[in-house]
Amino acid sequence: MNIVRRTLLAGIVGLASAQAIGPAAADWHEDVPVFRIGILGGVLGETQLKAFACLDHLLEQQMHVPVELYTSANYNGVMKGLLDGELDAAPLGAAGYAGIYLSNPDAVEPLVAIKQVDGSLGYRSVLFVRADSPYQSLDDLRGRSIMFTDRNSTSGYLVPQYELGQAGYPLRYFGSYGFSGGHPAAVRAVLDGQFDAGVTWTSGIGDYAKGHTRGNLRRMVRKGDLDMNDIRILWSSDLIVEGPVVVRKSLPQEAKDIYKQVLIDLPKDHKSCFRAIAGGAATGYAPVDHDLYRTIIDIRRQPASG
Repeated sequence: MNIVRRTLLAGIVGLASAQAIGPAAADWHEDVPVFRIGILGGVLGETQLKAFACLDHLLEQQMHVPVELYTSANYNGVMKGLLDGELDAAPLGAAGYAGIYLSNPDAVEPLVAIKQVDGSLGYRSVLFVRADSPYQSLDDLRGRSIMFTDRNSTSGYLVPQYELGQAGYPLRYFGSYGFSGGHPAAVRAVLDGQFDAGVTWTSGIGDYAKGHTRGNLRRMVRKGDLDMNDIRILWSSDLIVEGPVVVRKSLPQEAKDIYKQVLIDLPKDHKSCFRAIAGGAATGYAPVDHDLYRTIIDIRRQPASG
């Protein structure tokens, strides 16, 4: 599965909790002795594991089984883990969900998605350059290099290559392109002068100087890895539907219900935990279903813009 495992609870604790819950709940616990969550970490793997550690603890209290977090060097690792039944749940980008659905429609189902502070269930992909570069518009990037993040990333590849292609800037318009493996690395590649332009994700709302309310730019600004004055955004996508938190379809319904309720209650009961997972300010989790992702699935079915 090419996934690095991080177990955040000793098995004996989970065993003790499972024994304490009594026979009424024993059935589904026998089927799910451990609840395994995949995280789209990439180069942010360790950071994401720390962010999700609070959720790990809360879920163990509610589910009475050990919870294990897994991260992967790329998006495909988590997707494969879900398809192979080696993971029970994961927060995905919309493109990741579309990829899993197109491989096996019965593998996973969406539960919830993060809602922005303006009430929308979406965010933006942005194309940026260094602020001190000569590039002032997309027309200036003909024959120049562009850094994407991952072929399974919604904002880091699928949507920008599709929408740019529709606007008359297909992949062949650029001189070359590459994949960084993660959003911070894409920004770094441009700042370091390795690529002329890059793409990443942001809420697109709130204070620009702070990297907006949520997203990769926000994370990098907060960590001191980016000054927004050092980049110039040349293009912003249409609103991209927020990726879903998914679970295995075959997971027992009670386990699905507990997981979903913990997530919905998270922003009001454990605000700091929710903000860490959300990567900035957001309202909470909203229930979603498959229909919300039909457009992304249709885009994923199409060949790249060429």
